[in-house]
Amino acid sequence: MHSSFLSFSDLIIDDALRCDRDANFTLLSSLPAAPPSVRIIHSGHACNVEEERHAERVYTIREGETLELTCLVTGHPRPQIRWTKTAGSVSDRFQDSSVFNETLHIAKILRTQGGRYYCKAENGLGSPAIKSIRVDVYYLDDPVVTVHQSIGEAKEQFYYERTVFLRCVANSNPPVRYSWHRGREVLTQGSDKGVEIYEPFFTQGETKILKLKNLRPQDYANYSCVASVRNVCGIPDRSVIFRLTNKTASPSIKLLVEDPIVVNPGQTVSLVCIATGGEPSPILTWISSNESLPQRSVVKGGTLTLPAITTDEAGVYSCVSSNNVGNPAKKSTTIVVRALKKGRFWITPDPYHNDDNIQIGREVKISCQVEATPPEELTFSWLKNGRALRSSERMVITQTDPDISPGTTNLDIIDLKFTDFGTYTCVAALKGGGIPEISIDVNISSTTVPPNLTVPRGKSPLVAREGDTVELECLVSGKPKPIILWSRADKEAPMPDGSMQMESYDGVLRIVNVSREMTGSYRCQTSQFNGFNVKPREAVVELIVQYPPTVEPVYMEMRQGLGRPVVMTCRVLRAHPSRVLRFEWLLSNRLLHAGAFDAQRDETEYTIRSLNRDGWGEYTCNVINEAGAGKCTFQVTGKAYPPEFYYDTYSPLWQNRPRVYGFKLQWTQMNPNAVDRIVAYRLGIRQVGAIPVDGAINKGELMTHNLTELIKPESYEVRLTPITRFGEGDSTIRIHTHTHTHTAIRRHSLLLPLNVDQLTHRLGPCDLYCLSQIYSGLEAKSDLFLRTRDPLDFKDTEHRVVF
Repeated sequence: MHSSFLSFSDLIIDDALRCDRDANFTLLSSLPAAPPSVRIIHSGHACNVEEERHAERVYTIREGETLELTCLVTGHPRPQIRWTKTAGSVSDRFQDSSVFNETLHIAKILRTQGGRYYCKAENGLGSPAIKSIRVDVYYLDDPVVTVHQSIGEAKEQFYYERTVFLRCVANSNPPVRYSWHRGREVLTQGSDKGVEIYEPFFTQGETKILKLKNLRPQDYANYSCVASVRNVCGIPDRSVIFRLTNKTASPSIKLLVEDPIVVNPGQTVSLVCIATGGEPSPILTWISSNESLPQRSVVKGGTLTLPAITTDEAGVYSCVSSNNVGNPAKKSTTIVVRALKKGRFWITPDPYHNDDNIQIGREVKISCQVEATPPEELTFSWLKNGRALRSSERMVITQTDPDISPGTTNLDIIDLKFTDFGTYTCVAALKGGGIPEISIDVNISSTTVPPNLTVPRGKSPLVAREGDTVELECLVSGKPKPIILWSRADKEAPMPDGSMQMESYDGVLRIVNVSREMTGSYRCQTSQFNGFNVKPREAVVELIVQYPPTVEPVYMEMRQGLGRPVVMTCRVLRAHPSRVLRFEWLLSNRLLHAGAFDAQRDETEYTIRSLNRDGWGEYTCNVINEAGAGKCTFQVTGKAYPPEFYYDTYSPLWQNRPRVYGFKLQWTQMNPNAVDRIVAYRLGIRQVGAIPVDGAINKGELMTHNLTELIKPESYEVRLTPITRFGEGDSTIRIHTHTHTHTAIRRHSLLLPLNVDQLTHRLGPCDLYCLSQIYSGLEAKSDLFLRTRDPLDFKDTEHRVVF
């Protein structure tokens, strides 16, 4: 057995072009660069591929089958491929890996995935090559028959009347054809005077209506609607049967529950719906105003059970009954879950005085508010120092109009006296019980004073670094202390939690992981809740978020030859503070240059006037402010770009020896003048002699090397690496195969991604008849399948090469 992968050697390029002893390396002066061309072939489960007018290709496929479209590309350098659908990208609907491959693979295609698909190939030469194909997805759903009465007839049992309409609808592509049958009899227009078959003008082609005029005894029968797409893509006809009798009727239902249903949290609620009419027997379903039924709900027949109900599950629940006769019947009920929450209070001083303080002899009002469900069950009671308080001439208890301020009660103290000082308690409860009461205490005394807001010294402006946790603080005085509301003062922007306003009970706004977008002014102000109902007090805190400079480029590879200049530029995009910026340039860890930024410039440069061997390496530019440093990285290298194998490969070169063949290897060099002159190529296939070549390589110059002494029918991996004074450059890899039908196969070859650095399996002797060429440069961890034919038993086998 001969090994397919042998050792590496160099192709030496120097001054003796025409002295190659084996005459198997040549530099061609022609420029083989070729713009891309592309054509699309299919390899999936196509029903039909046809050419329409204007050369439009239509690919027909049945829903649920696998779509495979392959883009065959030529062009040099190797074109980049991208699949798109109509005007957009397919990447949001299919596997991203298939969008940039030659083969677009869609398993179990859906009807919504039909449309025009484009394959675009470009390599920078000329205009991109674009080909398209329209994918038509065929399907046929089960038909549905609905029954209706004629307009103007409204009797409950309208099927005793003279006219009935049977309507048949089925979703399909291509358009469906309908046929009606009564029993075994095929109904056609004119075959029966009591029957009309027609399509409504506004839905032509979408439905077929059977009109039964002057109902006769023979009209009570089984009617079947057959939907057909003429067996395209092997889609069979579909049918539905409806039995029309003198008892056929639209559905009616009854709910055996109250409306509304008021319950406590944690109760189990059962909604019972029964069908009171309808032939055929209707189907009962439940729907909710909350888009979907609760996850823990249980539906059994017409009964919906909601175990341990929560306030989130409150809403409107509807029972719907349908039997495709007439309109569905629907009845609803509302479930109300009792709740009390958000108890708040506020104190309103005498409105007839400008002074916001509470004083003896003046009026003061205490308001108490809660959110109650249901609101009509809400009750309030007042206590003073723990004793029940009744409404009187000086202590007036009222409840606010629900339309103005729902869930609110007021205690007006007229002509405040010293003996009125004390703790007043507002108690909120629901009449139905089962819900804990809410109690709110309000202290009225000589120390009860309106609030005041101040910002502590040194807390504004507040300077922080990006990523820190900061606390914005407003000191609130007064008794009682109100809730503090925080908002952005300088712009209509949300707060850190995404809301427009945040509450604080201690006057502190805590921001975790502060970002540069949070720089600005923040307003703190008193709320009327849990405090005085007076003009809000407010203050402003300035927040300044410092962050390290954002620079570009973050990373750049710069390829350059010896003796040439190299200019590296690091640009500052954003920084705070920006007025004090320093920079330092380093090679590895060695400082090259440092300084301060010019106020008029936002970039710094470092120039190598003449690159030498010590100048190769990684350069970093650190741009520094008080918050940290941004870093530009430049990799200066003399590494050559990879060669590019020519897309059009010749057939094997026949030799007189029965077990040996040769191959003509052709390539061009990518950007040969970007670095030092290429002096050699390392050919990773087997030992060859030194091949002298004259002069430098021009861009696009085609080079040819004959690979000889290749053993039939082995496959060979070829790795080509350019060499300069710097050393080895980037490699290019190709696999060459021996086949009797190489030229024909190349026209149908699939270009598959392959990373041969990790190749772990060698193909055995076989005739490879489907693989033409495989190019490198794509992701690793791909699977390569080579279909081979065993010459002994002529059975198809598969070799799998895993990376």
